[in-house]
Amino acid sequence: MILVTGGTGLAGSHLLLELIKQGESVRALKRNDNSIEKVKKTFSLYVTNTDELIDKIEWVDGDILDLFSLEDALKDVEQIYHCAGKVSFDKRDSSSLLRVNQNGTANLVNAALVSGIRKICHVSSVSALGKTQQGETITENHFWKTSRQNSIYAISKYAAEREIWRGSEEGLEVVVINPSIIIGPGDWTSGSTRLFSTIWNGVPAYTNGIGGYVDVRDVAKCMVQLMNSDISGQRYIISAENRSFENIIKTIAKALNKKPPTLRLYPWMGEVGWMAEHVLRFFGRTPTLTKEIARSAFHQYYYDNSKIKKTLNFDFISIDKAINDTAKIFLDDLLINRKSVKKKQQKVRKSE
Repeated sequence: MILVTGGTGLAGSHLLLELIKQGESVRALKRNDNSIEKVKKTFSLYVTNTDELIDKIEWVDGDILDLFSLEDALKDVEQIYHCAGKVSFDKRDSSSLLRVNQNGTANLVNAALVSGIRKICHVSSVSALGKTQQGETITENHFWKTSRQNSIYAISKYAAEREIWRGSEEGLEVVVINPSIIIGPGDWTSGSTRLFSTIWNGVPAYTNGIGGYVDVRDVAKCMVQLMNSDISGQRYIISAENRSFENIIKTIAKALNKKPPTLRLYPWMGEVGWMAEHVLRFFGRTPTLTKEIARSAFHQYYYDNSKIKKTLNFDFISIDKAINDTAKIFLDDLLINRKSVKKKQQKVRKSE
């Protein structure tokens, strides 16, 4: 039996599909307030027998912050895929980020040790690798350096990794993946998937920042292949290509048939932007641009994916294809939603 945490998220839902397609026995942990409708939607994008595959998953209510629910969820489990986590770059979320990402992972490791789990795959982030000098290429051997430039999200993911490596020292077989920015269909209002809805609504400017990007389907495949191998005690950067933010924004805009941005932003503009939004907090508005986001938008990060490619002989989906496939799904969703709204409006008129 396999346990998946965070199965209703972007990476987790695609992982569930990959595991079920391979005939694995899967149990998925979800919070009481989480619906599996998002998972059903993800499955329906790739297969026609969605309900049949969903029914093969054993869903259990629980929380990584609840040690007792974890111990119950781990009965008869041999492997864990830990995809659960909180994402935020707002310092006001510092305590909740550390509680979920660090303490939640510590709970899972402790429960795994007690339950005699054989192996765990932890979904970390390239953020946990720390900052670098401009233009420096980051590998799995990059050491974390304490810095005021590290976001609270990065700190929480680094802390979570430390819990995983503690588990390794205490006898767990572990593999850690560090995905870059994940491209794929999911909740269009949150996470990296929000890129598509944001660009659809209009992005007038771009920055000269550079980062890594990867298709969510590749993230799921890498996890499964690593867990099915004899590999343990290793971490892997999961990133297909390094692209400029300008290129990504313009490629998505083109795929969505939207006008690409023409205005280039410079670092000082970003600083002014986040400070202005910070002031708006006093008027009750939640900022969409934080200091961490503004600064990272101008930083150039290069990630080396040679280790995972060599280990698994892995070929990544191109980022152009990842964007075009995701954009098509976004546009299809938009059309379906518009038709739904139109039908509701027609019903209202008839009732009047």
